[in-house]
Order: sequence, then C-alpha cells, then structure tokens
Amino acid sequence: MTLLNDDGLSLAAEFPDATRGQWQELVSGVLRKAGRDLTGAAAEDALATRLQDGVITRPLYTARDAPGAAGTGGFPGFAPFTRGATPEGAAASGWDVRQRHARPDPAPANEAVLADLEHGVTSLWLAVGDRGVPVAALPAVLDGVHLDLAPVVLDAGDAFPAAARALLALHEERGVAPADVRAILGADPVGQLARTGRETADGTAEAAELAALCDRRHPGVRALVVDALPYHEAGASDAQELGCSLATGVGWLRELTARGLTVEAACRQLEFRYAATADQFLTIAKLRAARRLWARVAEACGARPAARAQRQHAVTSPVMMTRRDPWVNMLRTTVAALAAGTGGADAVTVLPFDDALGLPDAFARRIARNTSTILLEESHLGRVIDPAGGSWYVESLTDALAHAAWAWFQELERAGGQRAALRSGLVAERLAATWAERSARLAERREPITGVSEFPQLAQAPVVRDAPPEPAGPAGPPGGLPVVRRDEAYERLRARSDAHLAATGRRPRVLLATLGPAAAYTARAAFAAGLFEAGGIEAVQAPVTAGPASGAERGTESGAESAAEALARSGAAIACLCSSDALYAEGAAPVAAALKAAGALRVYLAGRPGESRERHVRAGVDAFITTGGDAVALLTSALDLMGVAP
Repeated sequence: MTLLNDDGLSLAAEFPDATRGQWQELVSGVLRKAGRDLTGAAAEDALATRLQDGVITRPLYTARDAPGAAGTGGFPGFAPFTRGATPEGAAASGWDVRQRHARPDPAPANEAVLADLEHGVTSLWLAVGDRGVPVAALPAVLDGVHLDLAPVVLDAGDAFPAAARALLALHEERGVAPADVRAILGADPVGQLARTGRETADGTAEAAELAALCDRRHPGVRALVVDALPYHEAGASDAQELGCSLATGVGWLRELTARGLTVEAACRQLEFRYAATADQFLTIAKLRAARRLWARVAEACGARPAARAQRQHAVTSPVMMTRRDPWVNMLRTTVAALAAGTGGADAVTVLPFDDALGLPDAFARRIARNTSTILLEESHLGRVIDPAGGSWYVESLTDALAHAAWAWFQELERAGGQRAALRSGLVAERLAATWAERSARLAERREPITGVSEFPQLAQAPVVRDAPPEPAGPAGPPGGLPVVRRDEAYERLRARSDAHLAATGRRPRVLLATLGPAAAYTARAAFAAGLFEAGGIEAVQAPVTAGPASGAERGTESGAESAAEALARSGAAIACLCSSDALYAEGAAPVAAALKAAGALRVYLAGRPGESRERHVRAGVDAFITTGGDAVALLTSALDLMGVAP
C-alpha cells in the first residue's frame, strides 16, 4: 500500500527501500549479542517458529511470501469461500451468538435459557438426553421461547432421533410453519462413534431419513452436524481436526446422495463445528482453510458453486480451559471468540469460564454471552468482512494449514473413510502421537499455561460448581477417543498437594536458599518459585550462608542465617539455591553441603551449572532447574521424594 499526500505524492518517496538482506543483517547483530553467530537466511530461520503439522511461521512476511491466486479467496460469498461463506459476512447483523445449556433440571434450565435470550443470545445449543435435559422435558425447557425467532441446536448423542422429532413437533404445536422452522437437529453418529466407540444399528439410516425430511419439508433446518470437537478434545492438531471433518463430510455426501438427495441438498444438511483456541492466528487460518477445503470437496462431488459454502459453528476450546485460576479462562475465550469472528464463523459459542469445573453459574453465562456482545457492539468486529484477508502472514498460514489438512484427509480416505479410520484405531493412534508431542511442550513449559504452569496462585480458594450429567454407556471400558486438557498433568500434581494439605494442615514446601544481594537472586528465585508452585509445592524464601551467621551478618539488611537454621525454620524437606553464576562459583558448594548435612532430602540449583557442575554435584547439588526442563517430571519426583501420596 502506498500512502499519498493531498498532492498525490508518495509520503515514502524520500526514503530508500530497505531490502530483506539489510533486515537480516540487523537480526544477525542482535543474535550475535546472544552468542549466536548466524547470518543471512540462517539468522531469519533462527526466529522462525515450528508449529504442529509441519507448519512454520516466519518472523517476517512480505508480498513474495503470499500464496498464489489459487490459494486465496477472491470475494466473500464466492468460491472457494476462503474469505467468507456469504457475501455480507457478519457485517449486517453479526454472527449468531449461540449459548450452550446442559443443566438437566427443566426449571433452572428454562430460567437460564430465557435469561440468555433476553440479553443478547440469538440461538440455543441444548444438550439433550443423557448429555443434559431429558427429551420429554424439551417443551418445559423451551417454555416462553419464540421458536420462530430463536433457532435451537440439539446435541443429543444416540437420542437424536427422538429429540429431533420432539423439537419439530414442538414447532408444529406452537404454530410455526414447516418452512419457517430454523434449527439444527444435531444428528452426528460419526461424532458419537468418535466419543464413545460405539454405533447404534440404525443411527446412519435415521440420520439420513431426518436429512431427507428436512430437505422435503423444512428448508431452514439442517439435520446433521459434522462435529470436529471430539478430535480436538482428543489432542488433535488443527490440520487433523480439519482433515477428520472433511472425511466425515464426504462420508455424509456419499450416504445422502445414495439415498436420493442431490449433492447440493446434501451439502445444505451439514453444519461443521470447530474449536476456536486462544492461538488467534491459527484459529483464523483454520476457519478460512476449512471453507476453502470444503469448497474443493463439494466441487469435486459436482455441487454447483452456490452450494459449496460451508456453514460453520465455532466453539471456544474446552482443551484450553483450566480448573485452577479459572478466571483467566475469560481472557482465553475472549481471544478465541475474536479469532472465530475474524475467521468468519457463522455461529460462535463462548464457553463459560467455569466450564471445566461443572455446570456454569449465572455470572459465568453472563460473561460468556457478553463477550460476543462487546466484540460485536463495542469493538465492531463484524463490520469488516474477513479483516485478516490480504495479510501475508494469514494468507500463508491459511495455505499451509490447508495443505497439511488435505494430506491427512487423503490418508483417511485411503483408509476407507472416517468411520473405518476410527474403527481401525488409525485416528486414535495418530491423535495420541500428536498429543504426546504437545504434552512434552506443556511439561517443559514451552507452551505456558497462565495461572497453572506459570504464575500459579496456591492460596486461591477452589471454585466449586454442580457436576454435569454423566453420559450413560455400556458396561466395560470405554472405546471412544480420550478427552484431554492442557492442564491435566499439573492438575494431578496440584491435587496431590491439596490432599496433603487436607491431611497434614500444610502443603509440601521447598526452601529457596538465596545467596547475596536481591539483585543477584531475584530473577532465579522468582523462576524457581513459579516452577515449584506449579506442582503445588509452597516456596519459602530465605537468605542463607554456609555456616552460622556472624553478628555482623545478622545485623545486615540481608538477614542471612545458616543453611541449617533456614531449612529448619522453613519446614521444607527440599531446598533450591538461587543466585547469580558468579555467586554460585563463590558460595554454592558450601551452602549445598550444609543443606544436605542439615537433612535436606534433595538440593536443587536454579540455573545452568556450566563449568562448576562437578563441583556443585560433589558438594551435594542433586539437580539443576533450567528453562526448557521437564517441569512435570521434576515436580513429580519431588512430591514422591517428600512422601506426598499420588
């Protein structure tokens, strides 16, 4: 873009154009100060970030990095729909603000439903059957709801045939003409197979019959949901989530067209559901790539251009929600909702901040629905269609994600389709490998979790909510995909600490033995405290010396005391030395030896040992804590050593 003044002259005309080489040279200078002697493209590569699926994000994008015309989307509402499924996007009325309800008691569920609709929610997502409200209670839950104005989306698992019939009958009872019904019936036998490992004998046939009924009588109703959340919740990458949704969608096109629907009619029966995470740009790119990929699938199946657009429902990620410090989830869901709206989702569900703890309360639901209200009404996010379109970074990321997803989709097709890949274990095996890689990053805190692995609050009172309904299932071990959460490894550690607190009256403790002035130890003491408290180990800080403190030392500002005195006073069973490398070289060894002599079960040293490692180890240092180390393994070992029950 060229900026012009009132005379039509470029405002940048007097500035020489910078080159990529010049920028790389400046980057090289910065890296050289950090001890990395890299030049040219190697210096740029050093700043690149490797994501899942083989996708690489670079530190700088220019016009030469943008994908070709085939990879971008032209205009919203036109194939390949990268820039939006409809010409108007959210500019006319915003996205559909869809709130989920899973409370099984009809009376409070109805109260919550009405409160949401009166305060900005535009459609309802109801968990029905063993997932939430009983099918027979649908009239009570929807009492007072204007069904011709507020579409209802069902999530009924195996109970979808009964739930769908009940919802359509309720519309008829209330005088809503068949052509005016707006709903998503939520039939999803493939998603149920993914979640539970089981299939009902007639599930596919009943779903297809519903689709045919909707095609004949209810043009405003979609019978089927292609739900990618089971794969996301099992640890899938973004490309795997997309590939599974494509394979599922293709399976339904085959099934429905075999039963007499046209490919266009079959496409109109599908709504696709994706997770929106706090990784803003990946979420934007995922939703854009999903539309582009589905348009390609529909085109290959013979659908006319107007029928190739994908209807999208974005849900803020359950995987990213934390149980500790749950208020931080408000920030996560805000970023995720912003990304979902920017990415062009037709409907957005913001999960309440206490979703991971159980059934949300009224305050949590209010904050959830107001998140979309603020983004639409105060931030005016919907006024520009595809605001990220044209960004060299977003276009490149969209293209890379689309290619990775397409490769996984083709592998699923070669395996016989999504159902066959689920039955054979291919999907579970591949998702487990992806989650294992991500779990390693979480354990090493390369993927931080604010309030959990970073900046934990040990003194924070737990937030308690009513338990959600437990879906009924057959006896024996479940055969579906697992459900994972980012915080699960740290949650197990914190649960051990909580149990120890309840049993003994205090948490397991570590003494942070600081050496020298505050300027020397503060950074590493803060790092060590955050690390240990992520595992529920309370950090007690005290300045120490190797032997008994002299009278002069006791009168100093540092207030240093002997290692033995500090350890006894702290009530800790383990200790960690915190200071600068220079002071470690001078005094770490005698302090470590003194701590071990005083009964410390294990002595850590915060920082990389360097050339003094052997000396420190001989003196009694058992382990070194550094950035990038396996925090979960270290904390688990520490709790085990202190006798904290698993």
